[in-house]
Amino acid sequence: MSRLVRAIASLLAILAGIAGVLLILYVWQLPPFTTSVETTDNAYVRGQVTFLAPQVSGYVLQAPVTDYQRVKKGDVVLKIDDRIYVQKVRQAEATLAADQAQLATLEQERASDDAKLKAAEAKVDSANVGLETAQATYDRNLSLARQNAISQTALEQSESALEAARASLVSARADADVAQQALVSITVSRKQYEAAIEGARAALELARIDLANTVIRTPSDGRLGEVSARIGAYVTTGTQLMSVVPDRIWISANFKETQVAAMRIGMPVTFTADLLKGQRFTGRIESFSPATGSEFAVIKSDNATGNFTKVTQRLPVRIAIDEGQPAAERLAPGLSVEVSVDTAG
Repeated sequence: MSRLVRAIASLLAILAGIAGVLLILYVWQLPPFTTSVETTDNAYVRGQVTFLAPQVSGYVLQAPVTDYQRVKKGDVVLKIDDRIYVQKVRQAEATLAADQAQLATLEQERASDDAKLKAAEAKVDSANVGLETAQATYDRNLSLARQNAISQTALEQSESALEAARASLVSARADADVAQQALVSITVSRKQYEAAIEGARAALELARIDLANTVIRTPSDGRLGEVSARIGAYVTTGTQLMSVVPDRIWISANFKETQVAAMRIGMPVTFTADLLKGQRFTGRIESFSPATGSEFAVIKSDNATGNFTKVTQRLPVRIAIDEGQPAAERLAPGLSVEVSVDTAG
């Protein structure tokens, strides 16, 4: 009897040992339990969550949305009191109008100075003609005086007329130079006014942008997160008031580096979400991360110092969710999922 008990005990011990070995082989996916399916539970739903913040400061006038509300691109979710910004636009418009009026006045002055320059140049031409006439008269009288054909008084008068003609030419040229400088000054002033107008236009555009920014709209379709904005509250630039969770989501699965060797872009993927137990979804590998997750950590480990223990790294894999799966609408960024990839497929 004791021999039978010992035999049975020995058999049970052998079976238990075999079962333990088989269990270890199964857990570690060693032969004969190797499989082409790679799985991980280190995976999450991701989405480009956008935080909405004002670009201007002011009191909240309207907040016509509630928590978790579905919105469309361009929907108004917040309005800031715009009275100050309306007046800033009007002030900028008035400044621009004043600068444009000054430029118009300057144009009139330029036209007047241009006319004065032409008149001065005409006087110079007239003075040249007068000088040539006086010079010819003097030369003729000088020749006649040498022949005693005219009196000395007549010669002196022609000489005085010649000097007067020369003085008139100098004066006319001086007036023309003054008119020319006035026109140059107008040209320089015009550039200053044109620059001032450009500055006024830029200020007006900035004022209009600030006015437009008093209305906050959604950048994409999706659902709102918690809305912290309250009517009458004072908000400043950059204050996070709410977030928009877009409809477009994907899966980020962190596979061990030993699992991704046979994976390729486009391979089919199946996954389940903890939120919807038993519900199976499909997708495809879209891309692989250019570096392991540890490389994106704020504090990186330094394996070049101290004792070294090898740790298997994980590589994030982006998975696109196939369309036409109604239950996928319940998936939200941050949810945990379990992903399986058949690398033989």
